[in-house]
Amino acid sequence: MAQQLTKSNKKIIAGVCGGIAEWIGWDPTLVRILYVLLSVISAGFPGTIVYILLWVIMPTSDDIQTTDINQS
Repeated sequence: MAQQLTKSNKKIIAGVCGGIAEWIGWDPTLVRILYVLLSVISAGFPGTIVYILLWVIMPTSDDIQTTDINQS
């Protein structure tokens, strides 16, 4: 089964970049740097909106584990 995209527990703000990094198998620092560069290049606004949306939409890894335990 494929790994599900979740927020990371190793977070700086909300765990979104850390969660994406864990999902694709990259270093979280690299993902955070790429996010900042892309946000600056795109004038910051679209990147901020996407981050906030992911912050709200992405489940935490704790939520997924609780759901898995309850289904067993």
